[in-house]
Formats: sequence, C-alpha cells, structure tokens
Amino acid sequence: MSPHVGVLALQGDTREHLAALREAGAEVSTVRRLTELNAVDALVIPGGESTAMSHLLRELALRDRLAAGMPCYGSCAGMILLATEINDAGVPGREALPLRGIDMTVRRNAFGRQIDSFEDDLDFVGLDDPVHAV
Repeated sequence: MSPHVGVLALQGDTREHLAALREAGAEVSTVRRLTELNAVDALVIPGGESTAMSHLLRELALRDRLAAGMPCYGSCAGMILLATEINDAGVPGREALPLRGIDMTVRRNAFGRQIDSFEDDLDFVGLDDPVHAV
C-alpha cells in the first residue's frame, strides 16, 4: 500500500509537488485543514513565503504531528519553517514561527531577497558550454 502524502496547500508550489509524488507512486492529497492533516501519513511543505505560511499554519497544530514523528519534507520556505530556529524571521509580532521539526538553524533571505533572484548562463572552467543557472 502506498503512503498517503499530503502537500500543504496554503501557498506555494502545491501542484508541482502533487504531480511529482503521484509519479513516484504515492497516494496524495492537499492539506488545508486539521482533518486533512490527520488523514495523511506524511507531509510536504512546499516553497512560498515563510511568514505568510507560518501564520496560516497556526490553525493546523502541525507541531504536534511532527513531534509525534510524522515524516515531513520541506522545500525552500518549507525547510525554513521546519527548523528549530529561524534567524531574521521577520518583523517582531509577525515573524515566521519555527515548527521545530528538524534540529537546525536557518537564516531567511541568507542569499538575498526573492525579488533579487535571477537566471543567467554562467561559464565554468572545464566545461565547453555555459550552464543555465537560477
């Protein structure tokens, strides 16, 4: 029997994560409510804006499920939220709150803000052609 994996669908790349999990053979569903969280064996928290996601998550009691051992994967903002400590978490009183699912400290925007992101073709020593980088 395939595991039932939920993808947090509050914000971010929900559709892409659902497609990848289906392709891997998992039974998948979106998670927006506590009843949906309670129906899954594991959870994926996609990228998005960590502060906004943190505020929306408060209703789900996700910390309790993580503390009880539910497997969880976080990409981008999801990884930030899974940390035990978030440096530069945002404006006090509205900051991203850590879920404490992985014993690590992360720094939001450590490589700059998302608005400063870009794509370019980069030359690398030892490679004949440039590499498209994000």
